[in-house]
Amino acid sequence: MISRLIEWCARNRFLVFAGVLFLLLAGIWSLQRIPLDALPDISDVQVIVHTPWPGRPPNVIEDQVTYPIVTTLLAAPHVKAVRAQTMFGDSYVFVVFQDGTDLYWARSRVLEYIQQLGGRLPQGAQPMIGPDATGVGWVFEYVLVDRTHQHSLADLRALQDWQVRYQLETVPGVAEVASIGGFVKQYQVQLDPNKLLAYGIPLSMVIDRVRASTNEVGGRVLEMNGARYMVRGLGYLTSLKDLEEVSVNAKNGTPVLLRDLGTVTFGPDIREGVAEWRLRKSRPRFLRELRFTQDTTALA
Repeated sequence: MISRLIEWCARNRFLVFAGVLFLLLAGIWSLQRIPLDALPDISDVQVIVHTPWPGRPPNVIEDQVTYPIVTTLLAAPHVKAVRAQTMFGDSYVFVVFQDGTDLYWARSRVLEYIQQLGGRLPQGAQPMIGPDATGVGWVFEYVLVDRTHQHSLADLRALQDWQVRYQLETVPGVAEVASIGGFVKQYQVQLDPNKLLAYGIPLSMVIDRVRASTNEVGGRVLEMNGARYMVRGLGYLTSLKDLEEVSVNAKNGTPVLLRDLGTVTFGPDIREGVAEWRLRKSRPRFLRELRFTQDTTALA
């Protein structure tokens, strides 16, 4: 059989060369048009529902947030499994759909069923779905490094959150830019319990006054000489001094300001982990390595 095939190819050289050329051109055409994935995505069709509820313990979040969401999403169509993870201040529900389900159809169904929760969730717990990406979607990591040593970690985090992240999110195909690490800048009020007791002011009153102090009130218009002037009450805080002068209560006709109850400073948010970024000396300068621990706190 093989000898006959070789003999036939030897007698029909033109047909053999024409067939090889046709297969070569067809291969080049297919290579340019057939989509190829170097890392096939074999993960499940999954939608993540994240519900932050700051300051609450896991058992309370499990009973009042995670359980209602899980029981509601179990009835969604084409759902294969619903898994949940509850931790301090956060609830994560993973909704796994059957294979072949369109991801965006699944996300729309999850949104519909979340709206059915209505008033079953406690005040302050607002569920939100994660980005439209899968488990193999984390493809790029970067670090902001200040080689001039003129910027703090808070400055780098502000640069990441307010400039770099927005620019990267405009790139086609980018579903999310997750900022990790640095110091998130905060207005921090450190109250003195002894002063609160001396003035007879509860902590809840201080919180309410601080929340109500940074606000803008809109009025109507004032007509003067044929012109209309818009009336606005500007009340947004712009500095530490503005926050220090917030009136909390009055004692014998004298206002008690926030600075009378404690100190107002800029400070970082609580850091919940550690991460490292290092440059191996044994490798070229353009090759860098990211090495993470369990809770990462490096910009990535």
